[in-house]
Amino acid sequence: MILRSLFLAVFLLPVLTACRTESPETPIIEEAAAAEVETIEPAAEEARAGVAAAHPLAVDAGLAVLARGGSAVDAAVAVQAMLGLVEPQSSSIGGGAFLLHYQAETGQVTAFDGRETAPAGATPGMFLDSDGEPLGWFEAIIGGRSTGVPGVMPMLGAAHERFGALAWSELFTETIDAAENGFDVPRRLARFAAGNRWPQADQPDTVALFTNADGDIITAGETWTNPAYGRTLRALAETGPRALLQPPISTRIIERTAAFPLPGTLQQADFDAYQPGVGEALCKQVMDHRVCVPPPPSSGVALLQMLAILEQTDIAARGPEDPIAWLQFAEASRLMYADRDQFVADPAFVEIPLDGLLEPEYIGQRAALIGDRAGDMPPAGSPPGFEFAAEDGYRATGTTHFVVVDAAGNVVTMTSSVESIFGSGRVVDGFFLNNQLTDFSFRPEIDGTPAANAVAPGKRPRSSMTPTLVFDADDRLVAALGSPGGSAILVYNAKTIVGLLAWGLPIQEAVDLPNLFAWRENFFGEVNRFSEDLLAGLAELGIEVRAGRGEESGLHGVFFHADGRLEGAADPRREGVWRVLESTLD
Repeated sequence: MILRSLFLAVFLLPVLTACRTESPETPIIEEAAAAEVETIEPAAEEARAGVAAAHPLAVDAGLAVLARGGSAVDAAVAVQAMLGLVEPQSSSIGGGAFLLHYQAETGQVTAFDGRETAPAGATPGMFLDSDGEPLGWFEAIIGGRSTGVPGVMPMLGAAHERFGALAWSELFTETIDAAENGFDVPRRLARFAAGNRWPQADQPDTVALFTNADGDIITAGETWTNPAYGRTLRALAETGPRALLQPPISTRIIERTAAFPLPGTLQQADFDAYQPGVGEALCKQVMDHRVCVPPPPSSGVALLQMLAILEQTDIAARGPEDPIAWLQFAEASRLMYADRDQFVADPAFVEIPLDGLLEPEYIGQRAALIGDRAGDMPPAGSPPGFEFAAEDGYRATGTTHFVVVDAAGNVVTMTSSVESIFGSGRVVDGFFLNNQLTDFSFRPEIDGTPAANAVAPGKRPRSSMTPTLVFDADDRLVAALGSPGGSAILVYNAKTIVGLLAWGLPIQEAVDLPNLFAWRENFFGEVNRFSEDLLAGLAELGIEVRAGRGEESGLHGVFFHADGRLEGAADPRREGVWRVLESTLD
């Protein structure tokens, strides 16, 4: 059975994936533009296999692999490859990811870490200007030094080595066909490709990639091809999961990141040294369930802490229309982020107080700070054994999440990211390079105290990516879920888990709940999804909800009924769907 304790100050090799840091100038994504997809009516299926992901073509690619006898991991490779084509603003084979795998036969949960690493030439002050001040956010993300060694494909290769059923070379067929023969441009891709709010959209590589034969930027619904990406996938299929880390592709990545502005220091030795992390998940009993997440540098421990704090309140008795329930959610969120920003980093470089952050007495102390009104910005707590400063940045992200269930009941829940929208805006061989190294603290120390998440050679930046598995008291898997959203990933996941476990909602209704992101002194939320009475009630409690910033959530999940039926959910804020493998229907 899956290990229960909070383990892992260390993974076999570090773990999981991507979040990001937003400066005060980070652009706002209008809520109206996000609400392009109708809510999916939840319906439990007599199916044993299915895929939930951010675009129908990615879902269908995964289902095609499952139909050929592929495992959940096999299908995950196909889903990721397709998302890199149809949703490149959110993920890329040149990015990173975290993955949890549930093996139905043994009940084992394995965590895979495909987080990018900093090159050997990285320095603590690499994101400071000549005066020792942090670079501007937009300046940093489009610089060559923002890119780390891409880890998602080596990570998927490690997962495939353990849990794959089909040959690696068979997992790219559908995406190669779409890249070479064309597909209809999705609305979200067209919106971001034409957008002027993100500097990556204006970079020469981005413009060249998305300019059609008429010299115009691609528009929704037109047919678009990316033959360079098709060639890259052919190389991946033939050479294996480390194809991007080997010449000639790695050579072109190095050359592109070495270009101005802010040239980076990646070398072939950095690619040769990269290894994905493989180890045990971090799990905690909460709300009569066991919730499992990746260990650091993922921020999964923060999600577990927030759920444990909420368990100390009466949120379960209140329900989703009670302003006090959302007050408790917001205050637990702020407490969680105060601790996360100070204590979570790469465990290979920093000793993280995992036990202290989840210790019952400490959880009780944090929960006791929740009053009957929103208070001042809460400071971090004081779990023993930690002497590092809090990072001073919020991250917004270009990220995606998907869930795969195969016919044998094996499950993959995976969050994948290129960091910002279109990553660094630099393209190699048809795919975007990540800017994940801007997830490090720009300041190596704050008020004389070292930052836990400071840059160091070979270090993985802290990530908010938190794919999640939920088990009941009998250790039966009941849910697999996750979301993009940068730092807000944690509250998007928490909202959904509260809806499922505390309020007993079907998974689609839990996903559909309004998003509320409370961080420091800020309360961002979906004012168009909260009722007027609820917003008024929150205002009386000291919470003025403002329209959110950053990307909208992209929650995807599956609920497992005791009789074996699957009930999937896709976030109506994006273009995702949940579909089942028809051959599994009786």
